[in-house]
Amino acid sequence: MVNDELQTYSLTEVFGANVFNDAAMRERLPKPAYKALKKTIDEGTPLDRDIAEIVANAMKDWAIDKGATHYTHWFQPMTGITAEKHDSFISPTSDGKVIMEFSGKELIKGESDASSFPSGGLRATFEARGYTAWDCTSPAFVKDNTLYIPTVFCSYNGEVLDKKTPLLRSMEALSKQALRILRLLGNTTVKKVITTVGAEQEYFLIDKKLHDQRKDLIYTGRTLFGAMPPKGQEMDDHYYGAFKERISAFMKELDRELWKLGVSAKTKHNEVAPAQHELAPIFNTANIATDHNQLIMDTLKKVAQRHGLVCLLHEKPFAGLNGSGKHNNWSLSTDDGQNLLDPGRTPHENAQFLIFLCAVIKAVDEYADLLRCAAANAGNDHRLGAHEAPPAIISIFLGEQLTDILEQIENNGGAKSLKQAAPLKIGVTTLPVLPKDATDRNRTSPFAFTGNKFEFRMVPSSASIAGPIFVLNTIVAEELCQIADRLEKAEDLNAEIHAVLREIVKNHKRIIFNGNNYSEEWIEEAKRRGLPNIRSTVEAIKALIDEKNIRVFEKHKVLNRTELYSRYEILLESYIKTINIEALTMIEMTKRDIIPAVIGYITKLADSINTVKATGVNADTSVQAELLQEVSSLLAELKKNLAALEKSTSEAADFSGDTYKKACMYRDDVFVRMNELRAVADKLETLVDSKMWPFPTYGDLLFNV
Repeated sequence: MVNDELQTYSLTEVFGANVFNDAAMRERLPKPAYKALKKTIDEGTPLDRDIAEIVANAMKDWAIDKGATHYTHWFQPMTGITAEKHDSFISPTSDGKVIMEFSGKELIKGESDASSFPSGGLRATFEARGYTAWDCTSPAFVKDNTLYIPTVFCSYNGEVLDKKTPLLRSMEALSKQALRILRLLGNTTVKKVITTVGAEQEYFLIDKKLHDQRKDLIYTGRTLFGAMPPKGQEMDDHYYGAFKERISAFMKELDRELWKLGVSAKTKHNEVAPAQHELAPIFNTANIATDHNQLIMDTLKKVAQRHGLVCLLHEKPFAGLNGSGKHNNWSLSTDDGQNLLDPGRTPHENAQFLIFLCAVIKAVDEYADLLRCAAANAGNDHRLGAHEAPPAIISIFLGEQLTDILEQIENNGGAKSLKQAAPLKIGVTTLPVLPKDATDRNRTSPFAFTGNKFEFRMVPSSASIAGPIFVLNTIVAEELCQIADRLEKAEDLNAEIHAVLREIVKNHKRIIFNGNNYSEEWIEEAKRRGLPNIRSTVEAIKALIDEKNIRVFEKHKVLNRTELYSRYEILLESYIKTINIEALTMIEMTKRDIIPAVIGYITKLADSINTVKATGVNADTSVQAELLQEVSSLLAELKKNLAALEKSTSEAADFSGDTYKKACMYRDDVFVRMNELRAVADKLETLVDSKMWPFPTYGDLLFNV
C-alpha cells in the first residue's frame, strides 16, 4: 500500500470496520437476539442454542460482505502464539453447486488435534481430540478473507490447554471478591468489576535482506554472535527521535491495519536502542487486550514484511543494547466506569482505594515468586537486571505521596494529611504554569503505581500477556477474599478497616521501594528484607508447583494441580528447546560460516607475507605476521570452545532424567559454553577483513533501516 493511499481514509470510518462489534451486532441482529447476546457478554448468562443460530447466521452474512470465504476458531495454545484452522462456509447442494452456511454449532464449538500442542503430559499422542469454545466476550473479526472467532481450547477430558481460559476464570474470580468489598462499603449498584490492561509493545525493525543472511536471526530471533559497532545507543539520539521515512511508512500502514481490527493503537515512538520502537494501545478489558496484543504482534510481522523489513520481538536481539519488554498497565474498573485504583483528590480519606491498594501490596509481597514466574522466559533472562529493565527482584514503587499515607496508617492508625505537589514553574513567562503529578515515575521498578494503575514492567516482549495477568488477577482476588472475610465478621466496620490496613502495611511494607532498582545497594537491601532474587527462568518456573501457589489457584478455580504441573513441564521444555536450538545454531554457524571465513583470512595474510618476501625486497611484514599469529591463536581457541559446546549440548540432549535437572544442565553448562564461544567469535569479527566476514554485522543491521 502506498503512502498516498494511507492518507485518504477517515479514521472514524475505518476504526473497527472489520470487527463484529456492538455496532455491527445492533445492525445485524434482531433486538431479542441482541439483548440475549449482550446479557451473556455482560452478565455471563448461558447463551441459548436458538440465539446462537441467529448470531451465527448474522455473523456469517456480515463476514461474507467483508469478503470472507472461511471461518476459524482462533485460540491461544501453550506455544505462546495463536493457532487457527480454516474452514470454508461452502455447503454442497444437490444440483452440484454450493451455498454459504454457518451454524450455531459451528460458531460455539470446534475441534482440533489436542495432542499436537504442548500439554505437559496431559495428553498422549494417541489421545487427539480437543475442543475450542467461542469466547463471546471478545468480538469476532475478519482478517485475510477469514472470519476469526476468538475461542478457548481444552482437551477431551476438559483439561485447560490454552492461555485464555485461566485468564477468563481469573477475571471472574477477581470480580467476585472485589464485589464483596464494594458491597461492604455500601455500593450495591455495581454488577461486575473488570480487569483492564494496556500493554505497551517494544520491538526492533531490521532490513529483511540483511536478516535473511543470518541463520541465528532466522532460527532463534536473536543474534548469537555480534561485536558492538563504534556507535550504539550512548548518544541517546534515537529515543523519541524523528521517524525515518521508511519507518514512518511502515507505522502508517500498521496503524491502519490495527484500527480496522478495532485495536486502539494510540502511541508510537522510537525506543532507546537503534532500530527499536514502541507501540501502545488504549486500555481495554483484559481478555480483549490479550487478543489485541496477539494481533499487534502478528500485524507487526506481516506489515514489516510488506516494507522489506523484519520485526524482531525477542527480548534481547542484540547484546550490549537495550532489549524489549511489554509493560502491562493493569487496573480495576467497575461496570459503571469507576476506576478502583484511582486515589482521587484525597486518597488518605478514600477507604475504598486504600483497601484495593493494600490488597495489591499484600498480593505482590506474598506471591512475588509467581509474578516472577509469569515474566520468565529464556529471552527475558538476558534482559532483566541488565540496567535497561527491572531487576529480577520484585518490588513496588508507590511514590512519596502514597508511601507517606501508608506510613501514617502504620504509625497513627490512619492518615490525616496529604503531601501535595507544588505547580511546576518552568521559568519562562510565556509558558503556562503546569500542574504537577503527585509523584514522579520510576522506570527501574518492576511493579510501579503510575497514577491510577500499576505498570508491570517485567513482562517479556514476545510473550502473551495472558499469563502475567491471570496470575495478578488471582493473587489479588485471594487478598480481597481474605480482607472481605474479616470485614464481613466485623462488629465495627470502620475500626476493622483501619486494623486491616495497618496490619497489611506493617507486615508487607518491605515490598515497597521507591529508589534505584539498578543499584548494588538495593540488591543487598532486598536480601536484608527477605525479598526473593530469582535470577533465571529455570528457577522461577518452580513457583508453579509450590503448594502455597497451587492452593490459591485451586481455591479460586483458575487452574487445578494437574493443569499447573502440566504448565510447569511445558515451560521447562520450552526453555530446554530454546537453548538447544540456539546452541545448535551456534555450532552450525561456527562450523560452516565463521571457521571457513577465518581460515580464508589467515590464508590471505600468509599469502601476503609470502608475496612480499618473494619480491626479494627487505620489507617489514611484522604487522601481517602479528595479525596472523593473533587470528590463528583465536581460531584455535574458537575450535576448542566449539568442541566444548558440542560436548555439553550432546550430553544435555541425551539426558533422560528429571526435566528440571535437564533444564539446569542447559542453563549451567550449555549456556555458559555458548557465551564462551561467542566471546572468541566476536573478537575475531573485529580482526577479520569485513568483506570476508560471513554475515552482516551489528552496524549493518542497526543502521541500515
